Amino acid sequence: MHIIIGGAFNGKRAYVKQLIDATWYERELPEKVAGNIVLANIEGILQEHLEEEEEQVASDIAEKICLLDAQSDELVVILTDMGRGVVPLEKEQRQLRDTCGRLYQLLFKEATTITRIWYGIPEILKKGLAQ
Repeated sequence: MHIIIGGAFNGKRAYVKQLIDATWYERELPEKVAGNIVLANIEGILQEHLEEEEEQVASDIAEKICLLDAQSDELVVILTDMGRGVVPLEKEQRQLRDTCGRLYQLLFKEATTITRIWYGIPEILKKGLAQ
């Protein structure tokens, strides 16, 4: 699994489109996949589960993504970095930020490569085997 993370509108999608030819899934986790796939807008999936216990939601979604990783030739997951900046005033936005943080920790542990995109510039944070 290759994770691409960065702030909103920092060039993550453009970077991935240059990196890999793949089938894209937006705000969905398909049941079965084959070939190269890209998962984007995972945060949108989490928004549907904000009333549930965040650790369980993060664990369930991470497990599904890991299963997709095992099915695909190559899996790229695009994540929006929400952990920096001002803590949101709205309860739902704080919950989303916290749940994203828990999910991202689980995914980062399993990823073989992690790239942060900052204004279109890639920075490799992790390269090698999953931990």
